[in-house]
Amino acid sequence: MVSNPEKSRPSAFWPLAAIIVPLTGLFARIEIRGAENLPREGAYVLAPNHNSEFDPVIVAVAVWRLGRAPRFMAKESLFKVPVLGAALRATGMVPVPRASTSANQSMKAAEQIARDGRGVIVYAEGTLTRDPELWPMRGKTGAVRLALAADLPLIPMAQWGVQQILPRYGKLRFPRRSHVIVEFGPAMDMSAYAATPTQPATLTKATDAMMNEVTAMLSGIRGLPAPAERWNPSQHGQNETGRLEP
Repeated sequence: MVSNPEKSRPSAFWPLAAIIVPLTGLFARIEIRGAENLPREGAYVLAPNHNSEFDPVIVAVAVWRLGRAPRFMAKESLFKVPVLGAALRATGMVPVPRASTSANQSMKAAEQIARDGRGVIVYAEGTLTRDPELWPMRGKTGAVRLALAADLPLIPMAQWGVQQILPRYGKLRFPRRSHVIVEFGPAMDMSAYAATPTQPATLTKATDAMMNEVTAMLSGIRGLPAPAERWNPSQHGQNETGRLEP
């Protein structure tokens, strides 16, 4: 497999990968499916499900193994933290002003990603799922906004098995080594939404379509049918952000 220059060229990712990749191997045996669906070059938006605090590491390692540098959307406030902020900037993470979800902010971020020819990882649900059985819950529009703003490929992704390493809001299970499956889906056809990319109804419809893809892949991985109705935290008296209280 030919690596993208962003992996083969020396960068801040190299020392991080030299530590994180082998360390992750102690916890997880990662099986990658649909590797051909992750673009080998150029910008893209990757939208995975989120069911464990540890799964960003799994997602990052999987993306790195396929020749791309993993970059996540990160809260803008984190860029102001000494040392951490410098590390985030050095690895090309994308700052997000969490107080605003305006189309203007999405457009600026998407244009920068497109100019740089980089991929960015945006969690489809925006936070850890609240679903008791760890199915994807109602999605957020962030990934769709970015993809539509600069006509970037939107790649749905499903992962399962990480919860055996670190249960949601639980404790790390070590020295357990778990089988983790990561599946990259084909880029979504976004042509039906291109005419009105900032309309709330369009964003909601496109986000539902994205969540359907992620959920269908997860159903295939788990070998179980997904719930007929996606979990909606507000209908269960739950906050959609922050720690999920028992």
